[in-house]
Amino acid sequence: MYQFEKMDKKLLGERIEDELMRYILEQPVEMGQKIPNEFDLAKLFGVGRSTIREAVKGLASKGILEVRRGSGTYVVSTCPPKEDPLGLSKLQDKYKLALELFDVRLMLEPEIAAQAAEHASAQDTEQLKLLCSQVEELYQSGEDHIPKDIEFHTCIARCSQNRVVEMLVPIINTAVMTFANLTHRMLMNETIETHRAMVDAIIDQDPVGARCAMIMHLTYNRQALVRILKEQQEKGIRE
Repeated sequence: MYQFEKMDKKLLGERIEDELMRYILEQPVEMGQKIPNEFDLAKLFGVGRSTIREAVKGLASKGILEVRRGSGTYVVSTCPPKEDPLGLSKLQDKYKLALELFDVRLMLEPEIAAQAAEHASAQDTEQLKLLCSQVEELYQSGEDHIPKDIEFHTCIARCSQNRVVEMLVPIINTAVMTFANLTHRMLMNETIETHRAMVDAIIDQDPVGARCAMIMHLTYNRQALVRILKEQQEKGIRE
């Protein structure tokens, strides 16, 4: 059980909001699933039900939770607010959002990868190799690889040595998370192959190779999403 000392009510509410977000991510509570009721959450965190209501209200305002009267409170996004400063997770049509994010990623990430190949330091490439290996290990063992996958793409952005690019990282992170929540690990081999190709090109200081590897990576992902969307549409027509 979580226990919290008495403190200013506003600060306590913010603290519990953060802990509830952590609980959703670590359990994990998947998108579309219901979180425990107020009574159970109050017992879990060792606070009053009014504090839980405040925390739930805060996460609902950020597009993480949705309170459905007579049914309960559901997770509608698993993207932490700090990784989604533009509020993209609040958009309801996740498939459309994912495709639009891919449009933006195709505009940005191939060139970011090319810049990384030109400017990455030896320390940067060692970190990139480590993250690539960690993503593979988690993916192949059936564990949650998404946080490390996000770190991997963040590292590529930092390898570019461009401070403005680093500010765009939250958009990339939102795109990775949105795609992962819709596809559920269906591109393991393609992800591993293209991640390795990106790392090799960056280490070799080959901007064209890095650009092409990133385009291939994004193309695999987008094609998979289009297939899923088509299947969903055909299923809807049949029903």
